[in-house]
Amino acid sequence: MTRPAGLSARIKLTLSYVALVFVAGALILTIVWLFLLRYVPDEPLFTGTGFAPSQRDLLRAFVPPAGAAMIALLVTGAVGGWFLAGRMLAPLRLLTQATRRADAGDLSTRVRMKGRRDEFRELADSFDGMLQRIESQVEEQRRFATNASHELRTPLAIMRTLLDVAQSDPERDVDDLLDRLTAVNERGVELVEGLLLLGRADRGGFPQASVDLSLLAEDAVETLLPLAEARGVELIVHGDVTTVSGSAGLLGQVVLNLLQNALIHGDAAEPVTVSIHRDHGAAVLIVENGGARLDPAAVATLAEPFQRGTARIRRSDHERNGLGLAIVSAIVGAHGGELTLAARSTGGLRATVRVPTGVRPPS
Repeated sequence: MTRPAGLSARIKLTLSYVALVFVAGALILTIVWLFLLRYVPDEPLFTGTGFAPSQRDLLRAFVPPAGAAMIALLVTGAVGGWFLAGRMLAPLRLLTQATRRADAGDLSTRVRMKGRRDEFRELADSFDGMLQRIESQVEEQRRFATNASHELRTPLAIMRTLLDVAQSDPERDVDDLLDRLTAVNERGVELVEGLLLLGRADRGGFPQASVDLSLLAEDAVETLLPLAEARGVELIVHGDVTTVSGSAGLLGQVVLNLLQNALIHGDAAEPVTVSIHRDHGAAVLIVENGGARLDPAAVATLAEPFQRGTARIRRSDHERNGLGLAIVSAIVGAHGGELTLAARSTGGLRATVRVPTGVRPPS
């Protein structure tokens, strides 16, 4: 918004200091007049001890030096006020410079104001914290957009290649082509749906209700039972009724994604276990699977978008789009909870979800 030019804060503060000095000086002169000069006679007095000056004599002697003193006070107030206002407003100038650099696109800028804590330092620290969060979010969104564009381009490129090959080979099996195009199209649809679900979880604002995590776990097990049987993996579910406040659809997606991830990347020789319990005002969901030993540094990145495990998976085993754990992390965070991934000492992965059992206010 364009604003008309006005006086700077420094000039306003300086004028305020000058006005205060002027009022203080005028108040002192008024007190002198009211409580001293007004009681002096207008005419000179001659007493036995000599001449006594009149009110006019005192005014002629007092007004010039009083006026000079008032001018000196005003000048001192203006000069002192100018420098004092400059020192007081110096932190604001630093904030303004940092704001302009951030507005120009430099989100890495920081005020880093030194000194003991006061109102300006608290404002600067809050500003630095805000910029740090914004920079982190912008960088995450930029990385996510780059990965998403790359992932979305892949199925489109595959379909174009299949069509080009089909056009150059009139005798190609049409049914096989349709099957492959359908599989690629399903992968693209799955990716888009994952992106939409991830965006929905990030925005929050979903309706809340009382949700039983144990029922969601049973539903997820029933849904993925064919996949578990196909891979020869045993599913073990145990836990008590544990309710939280949130979205049944989103929390159901959390359990489904964690269980599907465990089935796909786990070792068929070891069961996949799902346990649910309460712990200090929070509902805890734990999904564990066996497998090879994992690098803790690699495990820390699995919840980032488009990060996949090291296992090679056939298309028939529900090849994922790299958004499963990212969606889980976003949904859990939107419910005020936390997702923790840890490599098991015996191999495999342990995913722990903690969600507060109390009612969250709507976002």
